[in-house]
Parts: sequence; C-alpha cells; structure tokens
Amino acid sequence: MLLTTLITFPFAGALASWLTGRWAPRAARVVALTVALAEAGLVVSALLAASGAASGSLTTGLTGIGWPLRLDGLASPLVALTGLLGIVAVLASWRVRKRPGAHFAMLLALQGAVTAVFLAADLLLFYVAWEAVLIPMFFLIGVWGHEKRRHAAMKFFAYTFAGSALMLVGLIVVITHTGTTSIAGAIKTGLDARTGTLVFWLLAAGFAVKIPVWPLHTWLPDAHVEAPTAGSIMLAGILLKMGGYGFIRLGLPVAPAAARAAAPVLATLGIIAIVYGALMALAQTDLKRLVAYSSVAHMGFVVLAISIGSKLALTAAVLVMVAHGLTSALLFLLVGMLHDRTHTRDIARFGGLLRVVPGWGTALTFGLLASLGLPGLAGFPGELVSTLEGFRAWGWWMAVVAVGVVLAGAYNLRALRRVAHGPLAEEWSDMRDLDPREVAAIVPLAIGIVVLGVWPGLVSSAVAPVAEAIAKTLGGG
Repeated sequence: MLLTTLITFPFAGALASWLTGRWAPRAARVVALTVALAEAGLVVSALLAASGAASGSLTTGLTGIGWPLRLDGLASPLVALTGLLGIVAVLASWRVRKRPGAHFAMLLALQGAVTAVFLAADLLLFYVAWEAVLIPMFFLIGVWGHEKRRHAAMKFFAYTFAGSALMLVGLIVVITHTGTTSIAGAIKTGLDARTGTLVFWLLAAGFAVKIPVWPLHTWLPDAHVEAPTAGSIMLAGILLKMGGYGFIRLGLPVAPAAARAAAPVLATLGIIAIVYGALMALAQTDLKRLVAYSSVAHMGFVVLAISIGSKLALTAAVLVMVAHGLTSALLFLLVGMLHDRTHTRDIARFGGLLRVVPGWGTALTFGLLASLGLPGLAGFPGELVSTLEGFRAWGWWMAVVAVGVVLAGAYNLRALRRVAHGPLAEEWSDMRDLDPREVAAIVPLAIGIVVLGVWPGLVSSAVAPVAEAIAKTLGGG
C-alpha cells in the first residue's frame, strides 16, 4: 500500500493544485509544496520499511499491494532523490505567474510518473510509466519555457518517443519469449543468444536517448536552455537517470551475454561523452547551456561504469547518478535565480558577482567545485571508482578520460572566474542576494552533496547487493 501511495499521492496532489489554481492561483503553490513535503515523508517511511529487505537477490525488497511494485537497493537512492528534487522544483517555481496551478500540477504529475518508473516490477507498468513521464515534461518546456520553447519541446518529444518505441518492441519480444511480464521472472527465464542480442539493442536505444548517449544527445541542450528552472532541475536531476537505471535494471540482467558483447561499444560511447561534453561546455557563452553540456560529460561516467558491469562499477554508476542529480539541480537552480534577476545568461556580461551577492556567489562556487569532482563532495567518489574500474577493464584507454577530467576543471573554474570574480559588472551592482525561500531550496541540495561526498556508503551499501547480483549474471564479481 505504501509504494502505491508513493505513486498515486503526487497525481492526487497534481489534481488538487490544478483545481486550486483555477480559483486561487497563489494558493496552488502552497498546495504543491505541502504535497511535495508529504511525499518526501512517505519516501522516508518507505525507505525505512525497505531497509531490512535488501539482499543479494534481484527479487527482494519492499513489495507493493495491488500493483506490481518493488523498492530495493537499486531504486531506493533514486526514489529518495526524486522526493528531494520534487520539493526543490516547487520552491524554484514559487513566483510562476502563468497558470501556476497547471504548472505545479505538471511538476507533481512528473514526480509521480518518475517514481513509478523506479518502482515498477512489471515490464508493462515500466513502459507505461516511462511514456507517462514525457507528457508533463513536454508541457513544462512547451508552455512555461523560454523563446524557443516549442521547438525544444517537440525535439525532446520526438527523440525520446522514438527511443521509447524501439524499447517497446524489445519489451514485447521479452514478454513473448519468456511468457511473463514480471521483470524478475523475465530475468530468471532468460533469452537465447540471438533473441538476447536483439532485445538488448532495442532496449538500449530507449535508454541511450534518455541518458543521453552521444550522438543521441542533441535534444538535451535545447531542452535545458528553453525549459523553466524547475523543468531543468527535474530533467537533469531525475529524467536523465531513467536511462542509466533502465540499463542496470533491465538491459544487463535480461540479456547478459549481449551486454557483455556490447561492452566495448558502451565504453567507447561513455568515453566520447566525457570528453565531448567537457569540450562543448568549455566552448559555451551561455551559462545554462554550459551546465547542460556538463550533464553529457557526467552521464558519460555512468555509461562507462555500466560497460564494465562489475559490482563496484555498477555501484559507482548509481553514485554518479545521485551525485549528478544533486549537483546539476543546484547549478540549474542558481542559474535560474541569476536569470530571474538579470534576464540574461551570457557569461561575458557578468563579473564580480561574489561581491554583490555573496550568498548566491558562495553557492555557485560550491556547486561548480562539486561539478568538477572536488574530493569531499558528491561527484568525487563515483567518478573516481568508475575511472579506477575502467583502468582494470579497459587499460590505458582510460587516459582519454583523464583529458575529460582536466577539461571539467577548466570549464567549471572558467565559469566561476568570469561570473563570480574579476572586475564588477556595474549593471548588476544593485542585484539582490538570496531570500529565505531560495536559501531553503539550496540548503538541502548542498547538504546532500556534502553527505554523499564524505559518506558514499549511504548509497553504495544499499546498491551493492543488487549490483553484486547483476554482476554475477554478467559473469563478473
């Protein structure tokens, strides 16, 4: 019942926000925040209930009643991240004036759909939830986005729907050959080599677009730049993680032989993404587009770790996903605050903001240092382990990744120097600093980044049993 409530409660809250917004637009945000806070409380309750159920089996965890749902060590960190970012997204949208009730309804519906993806224990439910995510995200970009929002929304929808269509074919093949819609049942039954290869690449098409893997990434920068702040927070913080989660939950264990054969391809794509994303970020003059391309680079570490398929690598992949969810959400939140004040994201127009808005500037410094992988912050443990496991699996090809790491430092420090330091841009000399609501949105993200940086075991201890089981299906340890 608890897992069912985790999914249905945000949808009920979405309806309440929409109805409230029709007669009291300002009250809609209070309803939405109340629902998001209550959902976070439900997530904590579910995590506590599931904490004793984790084991080395792919079929253990807190189960749902009525729906085929399951909360295990792989889903738990991502469900928790979804609950946290749901609150941040509502706070980031506090001053939305255009149809606020509908806006908050889309945010809550998006949260419910994403939660369903992570909790689904059935292939059909997984697909339905996967597709349901597209609808609120499409409207968030297309209705509440910036100047080119309609183009960005259509591009987002076209890319992700095309990938989902191929994924659906793969799921139908799995159901047909295994005779079950249960994820655990399909993994247990298995597929022959030829069918497994077909299924893996069909599923990989859907997952790769969502991550997104180079060269299927071109929808991402446009979607981020045109999306409202809350849309960017949810897109980078949660939606990109669906691709990595899909690979680990379905792609690897359902077709392990095909996954092993595809490992060099995935590793190559991951390495390209790390370097390409960093190079593109370094070339940007738009601060939001810089953060968007940095997502391509960070998610490249996830693809690299998935290609290795060991227990440590898969655990590291989830660590990177959670860390990137926190860090990217913080950076998009800060860029949104800056745009609200200045109506520009042009890096060249800024300078010396740390002296004018010290609170915002300190938060930006913290976020960019976390993005470059500073030890002690969230980005460091997962990317370090991914790199070390990469050396074990792929040898000196990982030297290319080192180039990406250096470039990450370059684009983050360049942005920090040009925006927060240097000569003061006089046109922003009277800019206001953070207000209490903005601080309330920043603080939990900052705490999460520090906690995960100094205590990665908080996530890895939950993920490790499932990662070990999947590694065994791949023939690793």
